Amino acid sequence: MQSLCIKEASTACFNGCCPASFLTLPGPHGSTPNSTTSATVSQFDFATAAASSLHPNTQFTNHESIPPLSELCCNFNKAFPQYSRTRQADEIRAQDYYHLSLSNHVCLDYIGHGLFSYSQQQGHYSTAAMASSSSSSPPLTQNSNASTVPFFEISYKSANLNSQVLYGGQESKFESVIRKGIMRFMNISEDDYSMVFTANQSSAFKLVADSYPFQSNPNLVTTYDHQSDAVEAIIDTSKKKGARIMSAEFSWPSLRIHSRKLRKMLVSKRNKRKRGLFVFPLQSRITGTRYSHQWMSIARENGWHVLLDASALGAKDMETLGLSLFQPDFLICSFFKVFGENPSGFACLFVKKSSASVLKNSTTSTGIVSIVPASRLYDSLDQSAITNIDTKQQIKFELEKDESDLPLPSSSSSSISGQKSEKSSEKIQEIEQVRLKQKELSFTEIVELDKPQYTTQCERIGTSMSESAEIQCRGLDDADSLGLILISSRVRYLVNWVVNALMSLLHPHSENGFPLVRIYGPKLRIDRGPAVAFNIFDWKGEIVDPTLVQKLAGRNNISLGYEFLHNIWFSDQHGKERERVLERRSIEDGTVGRKRRPERYETGIPVITASLGFLTNFDDMYRLWAFVSRFLDADFVEKEKWRYMGLNRMTVEV
Repeated sequence: MQSLCIKEASTACFNGCCPASFLTLPGPHGSTPNSTTSATVSQFDFATAAASSLHPNTQFTNHESIPPLSELCCNFNKAFPQYSRTRQADEIRAQDYYHLSLSNHVCLDYIGHGLFSYSQQQGHYSTAAMASSSSSSPPLTQNSNASTVPFFEISYKSANLNSQVLYGGQESKFESVIRKGIMRFMNISEDDYSMVFTANQSSAFKLVADSYPFQSNPNLVTTYDHQSDAVEAIIDTSKKKGARIMSAEFSWPSLRIHSRKLRKMLVSKRNKRKRGLFVFPLQSRITGTRYSHQWMSIARENGWHVLLDASALGAKDMETLGLSLFQPDFLICSFFKVFGENPSGFACLFVKKSSASVLKNSTTSTGIVSIVPASRLYDSLDQSAITNIDTKQQIKFELEKDESDLPLPSSSSSSISGQKSEKSSEKIQEIEQVRLKQKELSFTEIVELDKPQYTTQCERIGTSMSESAEIQCRGLDDADSLGLILISSRVRYLVNWVVNALMSLLHPHSENGFPLVRIYGPKLRIDRGPAVAFNIFDWKGEIVDPTLVQKLAGRNNISLGYEFLHNIWFSDQHGKERERVLERRSIEDGTVGRKRRPERYETGIPVITASLGFLTNFDDMYRLWAFVSRFLDADFVEKEKWRYMGLNRMTVEV
């Protein structure tokens, strides 16, 4: 099923409705530029093109007056003719992610990289799809039981990060294929970096903090414009180890890094020999603000270790980083299973091999996981992940009983420092092998005792494919097939169009045209990231509760995010806006309000967020805009409440 925009464009915009003169942007002197020139169009021309995409209207005060999708699609292709070159992404979406069209679902609420495609998932777990590899086979419905079976599960393991990085760990073929595929996708060399699977982004951050020597490098500097559980995890762990915590601030209203303050933190001559850890994302995953790569260079030149958070980067963005130039000591990125479904997955922690020696044996080691293939045949075996903690305790008890002269590693079953630890590790492996053999014996009807516990995906569901069959991460392959230039161009056009469209909505009968939407961070910019943070305001100028907007969007099958901007710095020029813009939120319970004064609180701005990926299309952006435009009706929220009122006259919460 093709995008409506693509179908309209192919039958209309490129067959007569769009004059040929619109198919390329004019050069600075009226000449027609070549493709290379038009891809690097100036900021002014780019903003002009974005504004013209709503032609002839540039402002809308009534949601019923917004143009239909087909008309705006044609205007969009006129304004951004290079977008047509990204049609391959729409073809991939139609063929491999058809569930998005079947469910009529707009996914704008999470960032990361999908490992597998939906059609691939269906093909592996449906005997009907396995019977024929023809792409013409009818797709399964979204309600198919097969769609709920994941490609993998994570199993927590007791392992010390330091030992895991320095000596490696036991790795199955399944894990090895996924690891190599991810490192290739991230453009990271196995010669330079070691990779560890972690349960999630928070676990990865906490693992670094647990093993980092804050005793000798006592400072932690973070650069985030929003509240993040992962950042809170590294801050809390570092505090417990005595670290001095500093956070970058972001200037209002641009929300760019306050350069003078951050430079002072990194270059300060005080305690020059005792720097610490600098945690840095290349862009905000909330506002789309991009940050200079040079901050990493400044930090390294002044003795800091650098942790690069690449979780907010789009597909293939790592190809522009130049790891050999900036050389972060640690790098973190997250992956999920299938785009448009439950985004559960895992994170990857990369440690530069030449920096591994800085890590110390930690007192805790929770968060390192193994990636194991999921199979219906092994549902009971998967329970081992749930009971892993109890198993650890039993292993420790048996070690203390049989090897009372050996000190147990604090929280590691793979530490190999010294002869005693080697004996402990051998004992643990022996116990684990016995437990595994007991489990295998209980499944003799479906598992041969001499067969490996996990094999290839196809073998696990009874196909005749050989053991050497390649495990495909088609989600990563899809991004590879498009490449950096097409992906970055596609999301650049889409995000700027929707920003321009949102800013075109004005409340009727308001003096000076009071805007319905406020965008936080960059507006129309070539170099903005593929994320938008915004709020909706009523005709009185009061903010509409972002959580309410999120719920109403969900009822329109549009998934949006909810975040909290903080660390905002106001100059004297904008000082009067501080009280009007910021809200106070309790750190303990997460509630927002101006009257309540909890013991611990922070100030910031709750916002709605929309995140774009290479599978996002123009239809998604139009539906988001059309939904937001409905708030131009002053009674829209009340109408929605009445709409969901039950027969017993009790109002359902919205």
